Amino acid sequence: MPEAPLIDTFGRLHDNLRISVTDRCNIRCFYCMPESGVKFTDRHEILTFEEMERFARVAVSLGVSKIRVTGGEPLVRKDLAVLIGKLARIEGVKDIALTTNGVLLAEQAQDLYDAGLRRLNVHLDTLDAARFQQITRRDEHHRVMAGIDKALELGFGPIKINAVAVKNLVEPDIVPLARYGRERGVEIRYIEFMPLDAQGLWDKGKVLLADTMLEMLAAEIGPLEAVPDPDPRAPALEYRFLDGIGKIGFIASVSRPFCLNCNRIRLTSDGQLRYCLFAVEETDVKGLLRGGAGDDEIRRTIRTTIQKKWLGHEINTAQFVAPPRPMYAIGG
Repeated sequence: MPEAPLIDTFGRLHDNLRISVTDRCNIRCFYCMPESGVKFTDRHEILTFEEMERFARVAVSLGVSKIRVTGGEPLVRKDLAVLIGKLARIEGVKDIALTTNGVLLAEQAQDLYDAGLRRLNVHLDTLDAARFQQITRRDEHHRVMAGIDKALELGFGPIKINAVAVKNLVEPDIVPLARYGRERGVEIRYIEFMPLDAQGLWDKGKVLLADTMLEMLAAEIGPLEAVPDPDPRAPALEYRFLDGIGKIGFIASVSRPFCLNCNRIRLTSDGQLRYCLFAVEETDVKGLLRGGAGDDEIRRTIRTTIQKKWLGHEINTAQFVAPPRPMYAIGG
């Protein structure tokens, strides 16, 4: 008898699993990590690929069909293509994607492609090398651009570029990124700055809002329209240019939260299951995986976690509490 789907108390169906493979990263974006002194999880506490594969198989048996691999920066995890191959061979997985900062992409793209990966999200806030170094505190812009070029050459697709929108910083980058996307056939996704940094820098006044960016793009490039018949559970608000060249998207978690349609669960690199990016509680899965628990017990744990899922993150209310972990330790 097939397992019942993962539906929470608000009727949301969960079929999307995000797996963080590491909390380490090879850049230091100011809105995510301190420049130095970052304390990473001991390597022995990080799940093995075999443990991640086993958890994914159990989740797929409950109706999960989409998996995204994240970090930290996932490409700093040795032999990541091996994990991609393991996940791609799970019967029932319809879609595998990777979120990366692109620094190591050119070197690993072929192995990832051969392992079965096709969908990529590359984090890139600016096309300007100097501003890239200001944001990331690393001189790696040329490597990111080379990684995108290599991915396009190999035939990855769709490729999306994720750009975090911090007010009074990235305004000069909004239009050039969209033009780049139109020229290269990649979708730019602008992400409103969220309260997930390790240094407490966030406040609502630093968020460049989706509506503001839409106005900038329409004025500088041309009119846009909402993409018809969108997936109601997709996190991005998608638009297309009326001249038929290119699409853009907005992850507007602050101004237009999509919590009511959320279909995601998250497994951190150290084996904690989270029902929301902003969750303040976690469920220990590593203890089950390493303690001899059977698949049925893991299934029950996943179901219990989903049943605890809240209605939404409440960023725009006085009740909001930032999660105790920063983004790099949760998984993007």
